[in-house]
Amino acid sequence: MANIQYQEPFKAFRFLVEVEGSAGAVVAAFSQISGIKMQTQAIPVRHGAENRGVTEFIPALTSYQNVTLTKGVIGDNEFFDWILSCAPDAAAAPTGKEQYRTINIVALDEKGNRSITWSLIGAMPVGYELSPMDSSQSAIMTETLEFTITGFKRITQPPAQGSQQ
Repeated sequence: MANIQYQEPFKAFRFLVEVEGSAGAVVAAFSQISGIKMQTQAIPVRHGAENRGVTEFIPALTSYQNVTLTKGVIGDNEFFDWILSCAPDAAAAPTGKEQYRTINIVALDEKGNRSITWSLIGAMPVGYELSPMDSSQSAIMTETLEFTITGFKRITQPPAQGSQQ
């Protein structure tokens, strides 16, 4: 049986986002993340020596759903500039690898220590949406960013020293 490092489930509201780029990692405060999902198509096969008529499956193509991140609008253009760099325009088309980055979604434990990290590999921005502005509301203005990814991995860090977990 596997050694369970964390006994309690993590709270969904305790996380941070790091985006790895050419100038190091940018940490941003996002209010919502959704869409971390993969699916592998399985092809049914029957081996020639199989005399029971049982279908087996082999993995074929794996696809990853687009990931969306929502955050409050602040005066920082880091993400917006990245989005614009991936959109072709009349002056210059995207040139390649600089559009792809790794986005780390880090779950934090009760004390704010890093615990589990989902590294979204090959993330490229493909969508941007600004929340509606309504003068009759006092809601925070948000922007939603959508990314394609080419894979992800999950990394579990050992509990911090002195932790009760």
